[in-house]
Amino acid sequence: MSVNQIVLTADRPTGHLHLGHYIGSLKSRVELQEHYKCFVMIADIQALSDNFDNPEKVRINVAEVCKDYISVGIDPEKSTLFIQSLIPELTELTIYYLNLISVTRLERNPTVKAELQQKSFHDSIPAGFLAYPVSQAADITAFKATLIPVGEDQLPLIEIANEIVRRFNRIYNSKVLIESKPILGKVQRLVGIDGKAKASKSLGNAIFMSDTPEILKQKIYNMYTDPNHIKISDPGKVEGNVVFSYLDAFFEDKEELKSLKKRYQKGGLGDSVLKGILNDTLQNILAPIREKRASVSNENVMEILISGSQKAREIAKNTLAEVKEAIGLLYK
Repeated sequence: MSVNQIVLTADRPTGHLHLGHYIGSLKSRVELQEHYKCFVMIADIQALSDNFDNPEKVRINVAEVCKDYISVGIDPEKSTLFIQSLIPELTELTIYYLNLISVTRLERNPTVKAELQQKSFHDSIPAGFLAYPVSQAADITAFKATLIPVGEDQLPLIEIANEIVRRFNRIYNSKVLIESKPILGKVQRLVGIDGKAKASKSLGNAIFMSDTPEILKQKIYNMYTDPNHIKISDPGKVEGNVVFSYLDAFFEDKEELKSLKKRYQKGGLGDSVLKGILNDTLQNILAPIREKRASVSNENVMEILISGSQKAREIAKNTLAEVKEAIGLLYK
C-alpha cells in the first residue's frame, strides 16, 4: 500500500446508488483500497444544499448508501467510511476558504452552472449550493488527499480546490495545504434506461443495486432499443440502443458481443432475446451484491460510520490546527 498517496471519494445520500455509480466509481474504489489509504465520505451536508426542506430524505439515505458501499466490497477495515456532518472541522475550514474565492468564480464554474440549470433555482440560488465546491475543497484538504476519483464533468471542482490551496499557501506563506490530482474514470457515464440522459437518482431512470430481481427484469424489458426494429428480421441499430450500451458496460465476452451486434444490425435477433441476455448478465452481477446488502443492518452500518467518523475527525482536527496556526488564529 502506498502511504504517500491518499484517496478521497464521496457520495450524496439522496437515494440508493445505481449501476452508474457501480461501473463508474464503486468498482474502482474496491481496487483503490488495496493500494492507497482511502477515505469514503457520505456527504450529507452537501446533500442538504438542495434538499434543505427534506432533511429526512438525507438522513435515511446515509445508512442506505453505506449498505451499498459494503455490498460491493468496500471494506471498513481498509477504507475509512465517515459522515460529513460528524466532522465539524470541515465546516470551519469551509468558512476560512470562502474568503479565498469570489462569488463570480463560483458562478463561472461549468459544473455548478450545469447543476444550477438542472435544479431550476432561477434567481433563488441557495448560497450553500453555490458554495459547495468550497466545501469540497475543505473535504479534500482536511485529509490531505492527493488523488480524487472523478468524472470529466467534475474536473472544474478539483481546479477550484487547487486554486484555494495555492492562494492559501501564498497569502499565509505556508506549505500546510497540498494540491490534489484527479483520477479519471475508465468508463463513460452510463446512460439512463430511458436513453434520454445519464443514469440518475433524481431522474428516476437508473437500475439500482438494491433493486429486486423482479424490478430489475421489468426495467430491462422496458428499455429503449431501436423503434424501427419491429420484426425480428428487420435490421436494427446498435448506436443509441440502451440495451447494447449496458451490454458494452457489463457483458464480459466481448467477442460474443460483437457477434450479437452484427446479427442485430443484419436482422435476425429479437429485442426480447437481447434483453434476456442483459437480464441474465445483470442478475448474475447483482445477486451477490443483494445477498451481501441483506446481511448488513442499519445498526451495523451506523457502528461502522460512527467509528470511521471518529478516526476521520482526528485527522481533520490536526489539519485545522495547522491551518489556524498558519493564519494566526491559535490564541494562547
